[in-house]
Amino acid sequence: MSMTTISPKFQIVIPKDVREKLHLAPQQRLQVLEKGGVITLVPEVPHKSLKGALKGMSTTGIREKKDRL
Repeated sequence: MSMTTISPKFQIVIPKDVREKLHLAPQQRLQVLEKGGVITLVPEVPHKSLKGALKGMSTTGIREKKDRL
């Protein structure tokens, strides 16, 4: 488990092993989520990397917006 410290300017450094494992890059944006006292950082995924992710997905059984609750 990697550790980091909050600086006096409330900045943190993501440890090198985590950056390399997740292929994080400088200027990459992270979403900060807090729930029940736990902070989670989620890397934003570029829209181009999602191209084709739903290829072959079945479109049967999808409800129209007006039918949703």
